[in-house]
Amino acid sequence: MKKLLVIFFVVVATNISFSAKSIDLPKHYKFPKDYFKGKHYDSVKDFLLIATEKIRDSRFEKTVILMLEHDKKGAIGIVLNKPMGTISLGPLISQVEDKSINKKQLYDVQIPIYWGGPVDDHKILILHSKDYKNESTKEYNNLSTSDDLATLVEIAEKKGPKKSLIVLGLAAWNTGQLDGEIELERWTLSESSMDLIFEIEDNKKWLKAINNSFIGNRKIFETRV
Repeated sequence: MKKLLVIFFVVVATNISFSAKSIDLPKHYKFPKDYFKGKHYDSVKDFLLIATEKIRDSRFEKTVILMLEHDKKGAIGIVLNKPMGTISLGPLISQVEDKSINKKQLYDVQIPIYWGGPVDDHKILILHSKDYKNESTKEYNNLSTSDDLATLVEIAEKKGPKKSLIVLGLAAWNTGQLDGEIELERWTLSESSMDLIFEIEDNKKWLKAINNSFIGNRKIFETRV
């Protein structure tokens, strides 16, 4: 029933002229709670994008993605729950001529790293709390990103941000691509949460996010009707 209603409103907004006998909903008609939530939006930037069971790309199965950008040009996000293991600082710091870095002490330090997406998957990006900032830092709604070696070193030395997530690569969509996938219900949305991003165990992030998502809320409503 809900899907039919959505189609009805899309048709109304595009190319249908109604007859004199057409039916109008009462002005004070109350839609089910959260019914339109996530259906109409200007941007999903700063939201969590959560894969549904309709996702087609196996790489993104049960993924939770923090959306960094979303506009008419496309969209960019970071996958939050796909750990890859650890990387050694040694090969990275050995390329840098900086006498302030204790290369011998840090050479064997292992840093946890995540798969951020298939685009630029050779580049490291650090998602972190806003208590840290340097020249490479970009600030978003509740957190920041940095992409330089100095940040990695300071994280290893326990001098960096209090909370951080280090990823390889990004997830990206062309103009209108993500919007289409959301309309096909391959993704749902949820408000971002610092606890979910940095604190919750990786294998529990998707379930927590999907239960808090807009689709999750609608399903709860449907079971009550």
